[in-house]
Amino acid sequence: MNNKHITESSSASSPLLEGRSKSAVDYRYLRMARIWAENSYCKRRQVGALVVKDKMIISDGYNGTPSGFENVCEDEEGITKPYVLHAEANAITKLARSGNNSEGSTLYVTASPCIECAKLIIQAGIRRVVYAEKYRLTDGIDLLTRAGVEVEYKSLEEDNDPTLDSI
Repeated sequence: MNNKHITESSSASSPLLEGRSKSAVDYRYLRMARIWAENSYCKRRQVGALVVKDKMIISDGYNGTPSGFENVCEDEEGITKPYVLHAEANAITKLARSGNNSEGSTLYVTASPCIECAKLIIQAGIRRVVYAEKYRLTDGIDLLTRAGVEVEYKSLEEDNDPTLDSI
C-alpha cells in the first residue's frame, strides 16, 4: 500500500501540511495551475502558475499578452510574439501590484521556468519551485538551483499522482 500521509504526531510538528503529505499538496496545486493555464489564449502552449504562501494562493498567472493588447499570442506563422509574458512573470508582476509579499513562498508552474523567469523568481524571494513539465533547455532550473531555490519536478501523469490512489 502506498501510504503517503503524515502521521498525527508528525503533522503536529508541521501545521502547513495538516495531515497531508507535502507531495499530495504539491500535486493539488500543480493541478490547479494546469486548470488556470486554460485561461491562456496562446495556441502553441498554455502555461499556468500559482504563488502559494502560508497555505494561501497569493498570486496567479498564465502566459499571454500584456494588459491592453489583443489576446493573440502567435503571429500568422504560429510563432509566439516577442512581447508575450510567461505565466511566472505574470504571477510575479501581479504580486508587485497587490501588496502581497512572496518572500519564502512556493511557485507552482506547469512548465519549467526559463532563465528570464528564473531571475524574476530569485529576485521575488520565492524559495521553492515545483513544476510539471520539463523543457529542453535547463538553464532556468540550473540558475534557480545555483541560487539556492529548492526545485522539484513532479509529473502530472495520473499514474504518478499519489493523491489519486484514494479515488
